[in-house]
Amino acid sequence: MDFNWPKMILRLRAKLNLSQEELGKLINVSLASVSRWERGEHEPTAIAKIKLEDLFKENGIVED
Repeated sequence: MDFNWPKMILRLRAKLNLSQEELGKLINVSLASVSRWERGEHEPTAIAKIKLEDLFKENGIVED
């Protein structure tokens, strides 16, 4: 089963109460990138995945 990036990113933003733009700034990507990830149009880059995975761990966000 593939990792559900859109669902996990939405959970992260909800938990941290961040806009797409704020999350983008936090991990140094554009608002458009975050939007495309959440819509499932693209996956995060390898570097962005590492940053996101760190944020998931720090905030206790796990995939169902």
